[in-house]
Amino acid sequence: MGIKERQERDREAVRRAILDAARELFVAEGFRNVSIRKIAERIEYSPAAIYGYFPSKDDIFFSLAEEGFRLLGDPSKGERREQLATLEPLQRIREMFWRIYEFSRQQPQYFALMFLDRSVPRISREYDRFAFARESKQHIVEELARCVKAKVFPATVKPIVAMRVLMAGMLGVAALKLSERLAPGEDADLLASDVLDTTLAGLCGGVTLRSPEVAVPCLAEPIADQQAS
Repeated sequence: MGIKERQERDREAVRRAILDAARELFVAEGFRNVSIRKIAERIEYSPAAIYGYFPSKDDIFFSLAEEGFRLLGDPSKGERREQLATLEPLQRIREMFWRIYEFSRQQPQYFALMFLDRSVPRISREYDRFAFARESKQHIVEELARCVKAKVFPATVKPIVAMRVLMAGMLGVAALKLSERLAPGEDADLLASDVLDTTLAGLCGGVTLRSPEVAVPCLAEPIADQQAS
């Protein structure tokens, strides 16, 4: 390995250490309460050294959020797209939203940072950086629209509102689990499955969706902010 390659490897290792330390601190103490100095102390570096990798605490968050979206996965690409393509429309929708709940189990720190901490910067500030996440959201809306066109859902179902309702259900159960608010003996996986199946049954049955269709810039905004919008 040459000097340049070794330097790049070492720099990436430090960058990884910064992100891992920041993720743990943000989740444990809240984004608002963590400073660059605190992150530096966790990895035994100087604050000035951190700024050599990230210009601000916000940029650290955006890097973590970008990683989170990559881990969540884009259902319109690659092997997952091929798997989803073999399913019936309704089952395909179910798998897409189940993946969001599954992500909360597999990557609880990323999920908490992306969806629960309302003090984090809004993803929509980094419009170009998160274009792939908006494309993922648009793909979900299009799949819901296909269900309407195929008469799986009645014509009265509004795809954007249906997406928000399904998202709210999955995020809600995940939040209950991560905040340890489940009742004794309650199974989060079964509850998430029940919420998803009940919501889909309501959409198939023509439940009236009273919410207006509004533009949603990205899948990941803190739950409290979503409720306020």
